[in-house]
Amino acid sequence: MTATVPNSVRRPLRCAVIGAGMAGILATIKLGEAGFTDVTVFEKGDRVGGTWRDNTYPGIACDVPSHLYSYSFAPNPEWSHTFSPGPEISAYFEGVARDHGVMDRVRFNDAIVRCEWIDGRWHLETERGFTDTFDVVIAATGVLHHPVVPDLPGLDTFGGRAFHSARWDHSVTVDDARVGVVGTGSTAVQITAALARRASHYSLFQRTAQWVLPQENPEYSAEEREKFRGDRALLMQIHDNLAEAFGRFASAVIDADSAGIALIQQMCLENLETVRDPELRERLRPTYRAGCKRLVVSPDFYDAMQQPNVELVTAAIDCVDPEGVRTVDGVLHDLDVLVLATGFRADAFVRPTGVRGRGGVELADVWAERPNAYLSVAIPGFPNFFMINGPNGPVGNFSLIEVAETQFAYIMQLIEQLATGEHAEISPTRAAMDAHESARVAAARASIWVTGCRSWYLDDRGIPATWPWTFDRFREVMAAPDPVAFEYA
Repeated sequence: MTATVPNSVRRPLRCAVIGAGMAGILATIKLGEAGFTDVTVFEKGDRVGGTWRDNTYPGIACDVPSHLYSYSFAPNPEWSHTFSPGPEISAYFEGVARDHGVMDRVRFNDAIVRCEWIDGRWHLETERGFTDTFDVVIAATGVLHHPVVPDLPGLDTFGGRAFHSARWDHSVTVDDARVGVVGTGSTAVQITAALARRASHYSLFQRTAQWVLPQENPEYSAEEREKFRGDRALLMQIHDNLAEAFGRFASAVIDADSAGIALIQQMCLENLETVRDPELRERLRPTYRAGCKRLVVSPDFYDAMQQPNVELVTAAIDCVDPEGVRTVDGVLHDLDVLVLATGFRADAFVRPTGVRGRGGVELADVWAERPNAYLSVAIPGFPNFFMINGPNGPVGNFSLIEVAETQFAYIMQLIEQLATGEHAEISPTRAAMDAHESARVAAARASIWVTGCRSWYLDDRGIPATWPWTFDRFREVMAAPDPVAFEYA
């Protein structure tokens, strides 16, 4: 990594960070540690935390172990479980942001609506009319934050309460209510496990069955947490051990014929066999290979689905009536509460913010076919504009915090080149991005993600929009920018 330039010979850079979620907090802290103090964070919400602020549904948790889903510079000895619940994760990010002075740099409730490159600087405008100019923009806008609301005929006529899982209405009573959930991804599985015993009747509307990997989630004892508090090295060892295990998983999913994928398939099959009713078991059995979609992990989903008040609905939804959901077989499923656990627009990234690069080129036009970026962090023609967890990165098979830290260390090396005055503008070449994309697409065709299912990983061509190599290779590639891959001014 390029050595940090002493402040005495560094030109001041004004940096804007878009988003105060996990990646935005990271960027702000690391910029400050490197001596860049003129940093403004623009956050559309009223608190930091991103997806963990927005998603508060019952049962929410992370499917990455907590000691791995933590900043390397801020290990947390207080995690309650191996996979800790959402409120703990949200509190962790708020605590890290507060302890590292991030809060003082955030403009809350003020989303960026325009970001334009004019005369060698980025000109930003917010929805409240605030304008300012910056040398560098870090887009830390997240991957899954624009909810997809399905076009269900009659949804607006429903007489009960309906909402997306990412906009949970906590004023609604679910205890002893007739609850319906549309979707079968990780969110729906977590909600099902949390609400099945609380609802008077629970209906899960399944379009596609999911493979569910069994998950043990032991609680850390008071003695263990006390030991963690006094031994940072132990925390780092736990982190590294988990990273190694996830590295093996990452290597498995990129090769559809790997022994690792075969083992995952077997574990999912054995878990499915815990469903006692053979008819229900077959309706819960996917028709594609395990790992083709993002694996769902749960310790108790199948148990929840076998409760006497729980109904698996596999008939397609025809419409929503004032009384509930009507399926194509003519059955009306009476409901008091309808939850749409129908996912997010995974291809939005920075959009709908209007970003205009060199020569007035609109990012929306550049990405009209599909989003793309060099190594997921930078775009040709958009100088000094860097993304964390941008298009085609390792979103599907590792801890996004580990990914974000690796990417930002790479970005910081480019920012240091701007700080020396060696360059005023840095952006990748079109040739470098195209070469990377060509190799990425070729490698992705060998992954488990293209073996016969529909998933949010796939782009309009049916190509997985993610990193198709090992995580070790990701670390190697991101260790230092290739000077030949960039153009300078």
